[in-house]
Amino acid sequence: MAIAAEPAYRRILDIDGSVVGPLPDLPPERLLDMYRWMVLARSYDERALALQRQGRLGTYSPLRGQEAAQIGMALALDPEDWIFPTYRDIAACFAHGLPMERGFLYGQGVGEGLVIPETVNVWPRSISIATHVPHAVGMAWGFKLQGRRAAVVASFGDGATSKGDFHEAANFAGVFAVPVVFYVQNNQYAISVPRARQTAAASIAVKAVAYGFEGVRVDGNDILAVWSTVRAAVERARQGGGPTLIEAETYRLGAHTTADDPTRYRSPEEVAYWQERDPVTRFRRFLEARRLWSVTDEEALWEECRRTVDEAWQRAEALAEVRPADVFRHAWANPPERVREQASRVLGGA
Repeated sequence: MAIAAEPAYRRILDIDGSVVGPLPDLPPERLLDMYRWMVLARSYDERALALQRQGRLGTYSPLRGQEAAQIGMALALDPEDWIFPTYRDIAACFAHGLPMERGFLYGQGVGEGLVIPETVNVWPRSISIATHVPHAVGMAWGFKLQGRRAAVVASFGDGATSKGDFHEAANFAGVFAVPVVFYVQNNQYAISVPRARQTAAASIAVKAVAYGFEGVRVDGNDILAVWSTVRAAVERARQGGGPTLIEAETYRLGAHTTADDPTRYRSPEEVAYWQERDPVTRFRRFLEARRLWSVTDEEALWEECRRTVDEAWQRAEALAEVRPADVFRHAWANPPERVREQASRVLGGA
């Protein structure tokens, strides 16, 4: 039986920040903006994790280690493109326009945390694994029927590729050549299940062959490689070239969520291996080598980003009022009788 060739692996920056592939034509200010977003993402992650441990946020999914995979993807899009994110993709949502306080409100259990401003093309984050992927394909199909030049990125983890939702969506997208990018952040684990138990295939990207479109592997800890790969895929989608499956190989340095203990299923040696491939450190070294960055710049940026996160948290706290009535909001425009009866019992006639 013939086996499809494994997609090539794309990388521009090595783990020490040295250049090993063709650099995209980006001005210095764009490169610095990429780094600022990565540091802002890590600053938010640190603060959210601390707030959860203080009991001020609910369960949180840390993103440390996946900054390049998220920011590189989001910054490769145009404002008219859409992101359908999974639960860990909060940094990508911020980079595509979602106000940061919405992330905190979501963690506080306030319904407004999932209300997306009309000018921001981000779908509400999905907790259910892979269920948002068919919806992303549906929106992309609608764009094609309407003749709109916009693309949709469906972002999810490696574990989602074991769900039927992913395969049904990929099959439909391939048949109808819709402008969608399936973006898999392969962080090596679906909670405690390693990637090797997800599939016997050599990669996730090779699965695209079965559905009639291109699969690509990219170093997900290399923001320039991510940006270039996603940019090419969305431009091809907008021009009628159909879907692409991108497998961004990365690693979550923290726990799956704050309810998880990763020491039970992975070794310190494994974590240390990936820590050496930290995407933030890698890109900083690249900027330093090109004389675009300094220690003084670094200190000032971290101070600025932590201040930005603090201000977002203050805005969220000012808005955060959890009300029992919120349980019955947002799901129904015209609640059926049974829901009205439940609300009456819970709220005492309110």
